[in-house]
Amino acid sequence: MTARFDVAVIGAGAAGMMCAATAGRRGRRVVLIDHSAKLGEKIRISGGGRCNFTNIRCAPENFLSRNPHFCRSALARYQPKDFIALVERHGIRYHEKKLGQLFCDESATQIIDMLKRECDDADVAWRTPCSVTRIERHGSTFVLDTSSGPVECEALVIATGGLSVPKIGATPFGYKVAEQFGLGVVPPRPALVPLTFDATELARFGDLAGVSVDVEVKAGAGSFRENLLFTHRGLSGPAILQISSYWTPGTPLHIDLLPDVSTGDLFAAHRRSRALPATVLGEHLPKRLTQHWCEAAGATRPMIEMSDKALHSLATGLNDWQIKPSGTTGYQKAEVTLGGVDTEGLSSKTMEARDVPGLYFIGEVVDVTGHLGGYNFQWAWASGFVAGSAA
Repeated sequence: MTARFDVAVIGAGAAGMMCAATAGRRGRRVVLIDHSAKLGEKIRISGGGRCNFTNIRCAPENFLSRNPHFCRSALARYQPKDFIALVERHGIRYHEKKLGQLFCDESATQIIDMLKRECDDADVAWRTPCSVTRIERHGSTFVLDTSSGPVECEALVIATGGLSVPKIGATPFGYKVAEQFGLGVVPPRPALVPLTFDATELARFGDLAGVSVDVEVKAGAGSFRENLLFTHRGLSGPAILQISSYWTPGTPLHIDLLPDVSTGDLFAAHRRSRALPATVLGEHLPKRLTQHWCEAAGATRPMIEMSDKALHSLATGLNDWQIKPSGTTGYQKAEVTLGGVDTEGLSSKTMEARDVPGLYFIGEVVDVTGHLGGYNFQWAWASGFVAGSAA
């Protein structure tokens, strides 16, 4: 027997649960469908298990999209303070870690439980685990073939996420639905992801695995000041995850390993010293890094014995280290997906497809990608809220 609802939401993650609860509170009959038996797995594993659920500094400038203005409307209508109020209403204790990032004091599962209660209170029907095998449109109605039987609905919301973290069930389902109904898809790729070195660079820097340093890194239009971590495969850490969204394969990163120090001035101050360059640099950088760097550069003699040309080359390399990654560690290690359903075909006020009334796309499946630090969750809450307010 066909089950009939006003709204069907496919994807019981952050955006999907927010949308379902919002629509349900409006009196809409809502069903929430997900192929997994577990709700909000990406919420559960985020923030080291404590969920960086928003960022109090959230602004449109913290997001990437072919249309950088698309996210403005949703972010203005549902702000971090709105989600914080929801968290506080459910008695979830939280703290600011750094740079406006808010985390649960205890566990990310508290956010999942909160969203489930919100859905239950709004009389949302659950279909989990439940796979959708076909979607058709008959007039103004959508008909879904599911493993739990057919479903009809007036409004269909796609909240299936992107391709990141496939081990918890990520699939290209949302992109296929978009293409089925004639919407464009900006080619997806891993974002907020570690970068890798080729064999030559690994031979040069592989021994530095585990070393962390505060840097400023630039690529394309992106520039970030945070920690960089050398790994056995290349580079990671917040600075690298951030810049990975701006980096284009085949181009170099520009990394300032001493962003608060002019290495040229530092060397000039010790020009007549018998100290080794590694000793001078060791006052500002991890000693393991300075030792390795100076040995690789052949800067192993006392400062007074070094040529001006050699010191200038060493200084330039530290303040503008240009390194060309070979690639990324892929979707397995990516926190989010860059690209997705083209915003050109969506309303920024409701997330509804312009040419397919009743069809909505929200969250990570859309071509809106936030910086590291709670921004992607805020996009999930905001896009889910505006779609739930309209569907």
